[in-house]
This record gives sequence, C-alpha cells and structure tokens, in this order.
Amino acid sequence: MKAKAKPSAASTGTETVEMGSGNVFADLGLPDANERHLRVQLATRLNDLIQADGLTQAAAAKHLGIAQPHVSELKNYKLGRFSSERLLHLITRMDRDVEIFIRPRAALAKPGATGGAVTVWAAA
Repeated sequence: MKAKAKPSAASTGTETVEMGSGNVFADLGLPDANERHLRVQLATRLNDLIQADGLTQAAAAKHLGIAQPHVSELKNYKLGRFSSERLLHLITRMDRDVEIFIRPRAALAKPGATGGAVTVWAAA
C-alpha cells in the first residue's frame, strides 16, 4: 500500500511512502525475518521486565544466570547469541510464566500472505 506524503517546504514535489508490513526484517528482505522479529519482541519484553524490576546489568546477569556482557548485548538488541528458546527461558527466570496459544489465522491478515504470525503479548 502506498501513500503520498505531503511535500515539505524545501521540496517541490511529492514523495512516495510505502507502508510497512509490521515486520521490518521482512520489509528489508532479510533471511529468517519472522524469527528475527520474534526475537526482538521477546527481547523487548525481557528488557521491560529487567527495567521494571530495577535491575542493573550486573544484577540482571546474576538473576538470569548469564554473563554481564550478554545482558549488555540483550539491552542493545544485539541478539545473535539469543535464540527464541533461550529468550523464553530467560523470561521464565524473571519469575514469569510463558503461555503459547495456537489459533486460526487472523481474519485481518495481509491478503496474499502465507502462513501464520507469532506475536508476543505481555500481561500487566
């Protein structure tokens, strides 16, 4: 879906803006886009939990059972060493339960898209 942007004061024409799919990795054509997107969602929730508990990187490392530099990588979304499974495990180390629901594909899915989607929600 394309939308026309309003011309800026310095511009004499219009610019075309393409709406994203909601998965920047897929939009960029990167391999394993869905897995990358899932890991970012899980890392976001994990970082939120660490922040909500007021943990320093050193304290988070001790609590999670990982090295402090790994917490730094997590905080900065350098997720090369973190699989989805590992991130799920770390979330459980933060005294949280993880539930996985499998349901029919959403009716609002993008036309022509194949397969389902994985979304991470955080309970209050």
